[in-house]
Amino acid sequence: MDKPKFKFQLYKQLQANIPNIYTEAKKAADEIGIPQDIRGKFGLTGAISGCPAPLREDIMKAGEKGALEVIPLAKLMDEIREIVKDVYGDEYDAAATSTCEAGIWVCYDVLFSPPLLGRGDNYRARYIAPYEKHLHHQGSYGRPFPPRFKDIFADRGSTAGELGFYGKRQNNLDTLIVPLAGAKYDVHGIKYHPVPLLTGVDPRASIEKIAFHAESHKSMLTGITSLGYETPGYGYGVKDEQGTPVLQKLLGQLAHKYDIPYVVDNAWGLPFVGFDPRKTGADVVVYSMDKATGAATSGLIIGKEEYMVPIRRALGLHGDRWGTTASYGKAAYVTFDPGKEALLTQIQALKVLRDNPEKLTGPVDELEKIVKEEFSKLPAGLLEGIIISKSYNSTAVEINYEGTWKNGAAGIPIFSIEDMYAGSNILQSGLAQMGIIPTVAYDGNIYISPGLGTTDEAGGLLDRETRYAVRGLVRLIEIVCKYAGIL
Repeated sequence: MDKPKFKFQLYKQLQANIPNIYTEAKKAADEIGIPQDIRGKFGLTGAISGCPAPLREDIMKAGEKGALEVIPLAKLMDEIREIVKDVYGDEYDAAATSTCEAGIWVCYDVLFSPPLLGRGDNYRARYIAPYEKHLHHQGSYGRPFPPRFKDIFADRGSTAGELGFYGKRQNNLDTLIVPLAGAKYDVHGIKYHPVPLLTGVDPRASIEKIAFHAESHKSMLTGITSLGYETPGYGYGVKDEQGTPVLQKLLGQLAHKYDIPYVVDNAWGLPFVGFDPRKTGADVVVYSMDKATGAATSGLIIGKEEYMVPIRRALGLHGDRWGTTASYGKAAYVTFDPGKEALLTQIQALKVLRDNPEKLTGPVDELEKIVKEEFSKLPAGLLEGIIISKSYNSTAVEINYEGTWKNGAAGIPIFSIEDMYAGSNILQSGLAQMGIIPTVAYDGNIYISPGLGTTDEAGGLLDRETRYAVRGLVRLIEIVCKYAGIL
C-alpha cells in the first residue's frame, strides 16, 4: 500500500479501504482462533454505558435480597452517606443519581449557573473547562467561549441542534475553554477534526494559562471543572510524591483562590481508590457507578457538605420542610432518582471498595501484564512511541500511541471522537468485525478494562478471553497500519 504524502490523504486511503480492512479483520479473528460461541459477547471494557458489564455475583445478590425487603429509600441513601463519611470524613456527603451525566447536570446547575428568580434581567456566569478529552461531558453545559470554539460540539452525539448537545446548555452559562500548555490539538481522522493529544501537558505552565483567563473573567467566574483521571494520555502524567496529578491539585488551589467550587467528572473512576478529593482539593466529584465500580446503572455525587446541601436539596434528598436530616421527596431534579435496586448495588459496591479494594485492583495488575505481552508482538516500528500504563482509578490499562507520530513521520492512525459518532473509527468498527465489542479508542488513546465477558462471576480476570480481546486489537492495529501505508 502506498505511503501518502499528506496526513489527510492517509485517512482518505483508509476510508477507501474500509471493506478490505473489515474482510481482513474477520479473517484475523479465525486465525487468532476466537471461538464462535463468544463472538459478540465479550470485549475490551465493561465500563461503556452502551454495553455495561454483567454484574458481579456479590452485587447481584445484594440487589436481589434487598429487592424483596421493605426498605425506605432515604434509609438506603443514608447508608451510602455513612460509607462515604467512613472513608473521607464527616465533612463529606453524598447523593445518588440515575446516571453520572445526571449528576454533572445537577451539580453545574446548582453550583455554576445563575439564579432564575428575582426581578430584572439575569446575569451571565462562566466556568472554566480545560481543553481535554471527553470535553462534551464536562464542557458542554454552557455556550463555548472564546468564539473559536462555538461549533466544537456541532457534530458530536447522535442528535444535533436543540435536542443534542446544544440542548444541554444551561441558563445564561458560558464554558470558558482553555487549551493546555504542552498539549497538541492536531487534526486527525476520517472525520477530520482536532484531537487533544495530552502526554506532553505541562501542569504548571497550564495553570498559568488558566489563571490568566480566570483573572480576566473573574467577575463572571463561578466554577472550575476537569476530569478525574490520572494517566499520561489524559494529561495527568505528572504527579507529586503521593501520586496525585499536579494539574488537578493546582486546579483545586486556583478554584479556592477565587472562592468557587472545583467540580470533577470522574465518570470512569472508583470512589475511595485512585482520585482522592482530599489530596486534589476537589469540592465535588461525580461518578458513573456502573462503569469501573460495577454497580447497576447509576451515578454518585460525593462532595464537601457545604456544596452537597444545595445539591441534595435539588434532588429532593436533603430534609423535609418541617425539619428532618434527610428525605426522599420532590424537587427540581427528582427525575434523576436512581431507584431502589441501584441504591442497593451501590451500597454493596462501596462496601467492597472500602473493605476489600483488591477485588477490583487485582485484575488490573493481571490485565497490564497481558496487554504488555500482547503488544510486544507488534512490529518494532509501531512499538516505539507507545506508552502502556495502568489506572486503579479506572480499573483500566491505557495504551497511548500519540508518540508514534514524531519528527513529521506518520504513526498509528489516530481517530477523532467525531469518528466514533460517525461510525468511521476503524479501531472500533473493525473490532466488531472480529466479534469483539470495542472500547474507548480515539485521540491516540485506548482504554482497556475487565468485565465484558473477560471476568468470572466473582470479578476475577479470565486469561483466555482477555488475551483473545487484546490480541484482536493488536492484529487490527497492524491491518489498519498496512492500509494506511505505514507498514
